[in-house]
Amino acid sequence: MPAVSVAPPRNSPGVPMRFPVRAALAGAALLFAPQALATNYTLWIHGKNSGGTKQGNYADFSAWGPASTAAGVNKKAVNWDGRQRIGGQNAYIRDALDCYCTGDNWCYIAVHSAGNLQIGYALALYGGSARYKKNAIPNSSGVCGNTDGKTQTGWNIKWVNVASGAAGGSELADMGEWAVKDPIVSDLVTTTARAMYNHNTTRGIRFNMFAGAKGTVYSGLLPGQDDDAVSYHSTGGVSGSAGGAYCNPSDWFCNDLTTGTTACEGGRAKWTNHFVKFRDDGESHGHGANGKWEGIVGKVRADMVTNAK
Repeated sequence: MPAVSVAPPRNSPGVPMRFPVRAALAGAALLFAPQALATNYTLWIHGKNSGGTKQGNYADFSAWGPASTAAGVNKKAVNWDGRQRIGGQNAYIRDALDCYCTGDNWCYIAVHSAGNLQIGYALALYGGSARYKKNAIPNSSGVCGNTDGKTQTGWNIKWVNVASGAAGGSELADMGEWAVKDPIVSDLVTTTARAMYNHNTTRGIRFNMFAGAKGTVYSGLLPGQDDDAVSYHSTGGVSGSAGGAYCNPSDWFCNDLTTGTTACEGGRAKWTNHFVKFRDDGESHGHGANGKWEGIVGKVRADMVTNAK
C-alpha cells in the first residue's frame, strides 16, 4: 500500500507562522512585557558642618556615621557645603530630589539641623515647579539623566523625618556663639530662618519632628528645652516670626511642646503638616551624630530602618 503524505498542522514546528499570527503574538508579548520597576530611596540631608563632604557624592556618609549602617531602603547621602548659605547650596538638594524622587521612584527624606532648612526651602520655592523625570544614574557631579524627556510637578516624597530641625533658627546664631566666619550662621539667626520661605508650604508632605533635650553647655543661652544647639521652638516646628520657650510637661516654668500637630500649651500653632513624632521627655538625646549615628540622629535612623522600605 503506498505511503500517505500527511501535512503537518498549521504553525507546527518546521512550518512558518502566517504573518497575522506572528504579529498578534508579538503584540501580546509587548502588552505583557515587564515594566520598569518603581524604586524607593532614602535620602539623608545633613546640616551645618565643616564642609568636609563632597557635593554630589551620594555614597559619602561621613557626616552621619559608617556607611555600612542600616538607615532606610536604598540610602543616599545628599551632600552640600554646610558652611555656606542655604540658597547658594540648595541646587545640590534639588539635584538629588530630581535624581531619585521623580518618575516611578519615590523617596523618604531624613534631615538634620540645617538640613531642615534645605528641604523646606526646596519644597516651598521649587516644589510646585516642573521637574524632568530622571533615571537615578548620577554623573560625577550628582546630576542624573532624563528618562523620556517629560516633566512632572515637584517630587515624589512620602514624608520627611527631621532630627533636631533648625528651620526655626537657633539663638546661638543670634548671639554669635557659632563661628561667624561661616556664612550659614547668618541664615540660622532665628528671625532670618523663619522668614527665609513660607514654612507652611510643604506641598502636602508631612514633616515628622524629632526633638532632643539633652542640652548641656549652651543651655543657659537657649530658651526652653534644647539639645545643646537648637531649642524646642525650632525642633518642634512651632510657628511664629521668632522663637519662644517650650518644654517637656515635667517643666512647670514654660509652656509644653505638644506631640502631634496640636497647638502648643499657650496656643501657639505648629507650622502646617509639622508633626512632633518624638519629644525627648527623658532628656537623653543630644544634637550631634558624632560620626556614629548618635544623639537625636540615632532616633531618626531607627525610625527610617523601621518605616522607610
